[in-house]
Amino acid sequence: MKAFRLQNVVWKEGKHYVAQCLNVDVSSFGKTKKEALRNLQEALELYFEDAKNPRLAQVERAEISRSLVHA
Repeated sequence: MKAFRLQNVVWKEGKHYVAQCLNVDVSSFGKTKKEALRNLQEALELYFEDAKNPRLAQVERAEISRSLVHA
């Protein structure tokens, strides 16, 4: 089995925490940060189990930035 070093981000949304992988389009959630990351780990394992040629975005240094959008 191949190992990948992935970068994830976690934030609180309402009553839950959302965990998202920055390298592939996979996310999950949980009642705590720990649970959200554990659920993300499981989702990533399932993703890579089914992906024949996974495409990983290289994320060297993630940075939080804000945008103002008028809708």
